[in-house]
Amino acid sequence: MTPHRRTPTPVEFPSDLEVALSREFRAPIGLVFDVLWKEEHLRRTIAPFGEEVTECSVDLRVGGAYSYTFVTDDGVVCAFRGTFLEVDPPRRTVQTWHFEGWPDADAVETIQLEEVEGGTRLSYLLRFEDQAGRDHMTKYDGLQANFDNLESYLSTLTPEG
Repeated sequence: MTPHRRTPTPVEFPSDLEVALSREFRAPIGLVFDVLWKEEHLRRTIAPFGEEVTECSVDLRVGGAYSYTFVTDDGVVCAFRGTFLEVDPPRRTVQTWHFEGWPDADAVETIQLEEVEGGTRLSYLLRFEDQAGRDHMTKYDGLQANFDNLESYLSTLTPEG
């Protein structure tokens, strides 16, 4: 694991409907899980390029909902929401994923965490319901930037820094 990543996290495509990323962080699994889902942390990492987070709520339980909204520098509102299908702290969550800007692009998002030597591996999978929904996603820099945000923020919370 590198302390300061200079290249984007590689994006993989396990199928025509899936987008996947994986990265290791120098932080304990429980802390990574908390940073992903506790509102006070999520507000500091979810906007990929430092946009203003205007709304963030998480009801972390099966059937519970999450939503967050941020506004880009040029005024574009980016709102995401979903419902938790599986919650297994600190190892896994599965939730529906909906971006308000793409009304026909519903997906299921899976976040899997596992302990590795020196930290935690986060495996992320976004599986769209159909090809029309998947076709909306043509850029991955926001997902990659979220991983960078996680790494930077986690470094402020761990003794290694």
